[in-house]
Amino acid sequence: MSSGPQIFDRPLLRTRQKRARGLGPATFLLEHVANELGDRLSAVLRRFDIAVDLGTSTDVVRRGLAASGKIKTIVAAEFGALELDNVFPRVVTDEEALPFADSSIELVTSALALQFVNDLPGTLIQIRRALKPDGLLLAALVGGESLAELREAIAIAESETEGGISPRVAPFVDVGELGGLLQRAGFALPVIDNERVVVRYDSAIALMHDLRRMGATNVLYERRRKPLKRATLDRTAAIYAERFADPDGRLRASFEIVWLSGWAPHESQQRPLKPGSATRRLADALGTREISTGEKPPRSS
Repeated sequence: MSSGPQIFDRPLLRTRQKRARGLGPATFLLEHVANELGDRLSAVLRRFDIAVDLGTSTDVVRRGLAASGKIKTIVAAEFGALELDNVFPRVVTDEEALPFADSSIELVTSALALQFVNDLPGTLIQIRRALKPDGLLLAALVGGESLAELREAIAIAESETEGGISPRVAPFVDVGELGGLLQRAGFALPVIDNERVVVRYDSAIALMHDLRRMGATNVLYERRRKPLKRATLDRTAAIYAERFADPDGRLRASFEIVWLSGWAPHESQQRPLKPGSATRRLADALGTREISTGEKPPRSS
């Protein structure tokens, strides 16, 4: 496991995830991601002998991968894997300390799990090493714009009722940083994009109940250990309803899903041309005159 800064209390995260499974998990975001992941994988014109689904908290992604018919063997890899139905081969592991041999996997998928690792660069490096040449990583993370409404409502409520603000919503990954992280981890052809999913609720309390059933409540190390006061909770709900209600009275909750993909380098992949290797001038392609360095373009009359 990572010896660097500890942002997330990962033992507590495991406890919250186990509780969510006992409550009956809220899987609507996972199901959305699983459908989108299947669509993205369908655009890849190849088959895979072995794939690892890393950290995904239910079998929803694995079932989609199996239905695609493109993968021979799908391995579930997550901390609580042995507590689930034994449908797929399973490995109990932590996303921060992968047990896979170098160049042993052809595809790694992950749905809404990697945002909770303390050392995301280190995890990406481990995934890259585990992939065979021309192996693919395809993952979805919760992005930094998620739950902006809830964060605003809680911050105002805490400031009013408790005289200060404590960390309560995780500092999710910033989409602008992921491309650089993939490149530094050694991935080729990195692609990053994001989408916004809006879910509507009858109340802020209903949203909080769903977050509990996702196993996504506060697991920050710097969190305030005391429970949220009733007055703060009531004020949060009131502010949320005042600021983020639609005309029909239902409340918006925004989730940003950040998608990332990258390939383990292979000689068959496209590479940028070396400087000076072009066989045709850009000026010829544009039908204009080339202006050399230091030469000023003619003034227009």
